[in-house]
Amino acid sequence: MIAVDTNVLARFYVDDPGDPEARKQRPAARRVLEGPSIFVPLTVLLELEWVLRAFYDFEPPDYAAVVNHLLGLSNVAVESRAAVMAAIDAHVAGLDFADALHLCSSHHCRALVTFDDKRFARRAQRLGLQPEVQMAG
Repeated sequence: MIAVDTNVLARFYVDDPGDPEARKQRPAARRVLEGPSIFVPLTVLLELEWVLRAFYDFEPPDYAAVVNHLLGLSNVAVESRAAVMAAIDAHVAGLDFADALHLCSSHHCRALVTFDDKRFARRAQRLGLQPEVQMAG
């Protein structure tokens, strides 16, 4: 099994014809992802969402399509698959992906405590997500 970094996934999923490096790297990324056993860490998925949103203007449904495709590849294992799937649903429903991933990865906890992120707490409550997001202090 090999693990992949964010840049491999970004090159696999984004066709950036204006970038000469992308033209060279995209075929290599395809070959890597066609390998027999691929592992994707949570941290890579977190960074990938940021890259796709910040540099390629991906919206939550676009990112969900990427992750759902990745989850559907039989040769790919994604760390904490159930938490990722739940986080994708929460992200499409309006939660920031990082917040959704933090929350869904904490499913075994009574609460997730945060400072000053009332928007996160309100959205999670509105969506009926667990654990409860509580404000510290």
